[in-house]
Amino acid sequence: MAEATTGTSTAAPVTPVLRERIPHEIVASVLAATTAFVGGTALHLPPWAIFISWAGMFLMGGPNLAGARRLWCAMPVGSTYALLIVLLETHAGTAFGESQLARNTFGALCILVLNSALMYTGRVRFFSLIPGMFFGFASYFATFFGGFGFEAGNPWAAWVCVVAMNALGPVYAWLSMRLTFPVEIKSPS
Repeated sequence: MAEATTGTSTAAPVTPVLRERIPHEIVASVLAATTAFVGGTALHLPPWAIFISWAGMFLMGGPNLAGARRLWCAMPVGSTYALLIVLLETHAGTAFGESQLARNTFGALCILVLNSALMYTGRVRFFSLIPGMFFGFASYFATFFGGFGFEAGNPWAAWVCVVAMNALGPVYAWLSMRLTFPVEIKSPS
């Protein structure tokens, strides 16, 4: 029996082959070195938060505006849920008692409820990049508990700092490709 064809190709579009004038490894390393100046200011910003979202861009197939927008929407949501956990534990952490077990139980309940809410938030199309939310979530905890930010120990300062630094990651990813000054290699026809 003959199969019907629709006349449309299912092959992937041809992507031009590019040659880097400056090796990506060199460009990425120079950019990585600049984070020492970004984080090493009086604001004590968390430079590693740039690397989290920078790597996220490459996990999403490489730097592109659509992927960056998805990360920029998702990461602050994750950081916000982490902020809520810190605020709850800071202001109500002894609700179940003063013992370590009571505090841990309260913390576990906060994480259970807010992590579930975070994942349900991922059902909203605008925030659907759940790994991006976890990038923000983890980055916030590392920023707050690592004492980073313009006011160490301030949950709100940690949130502002981590959101700003995570937002730079897609920019660094784009720069790491653009600054190789790629040229298209002509294929023999």
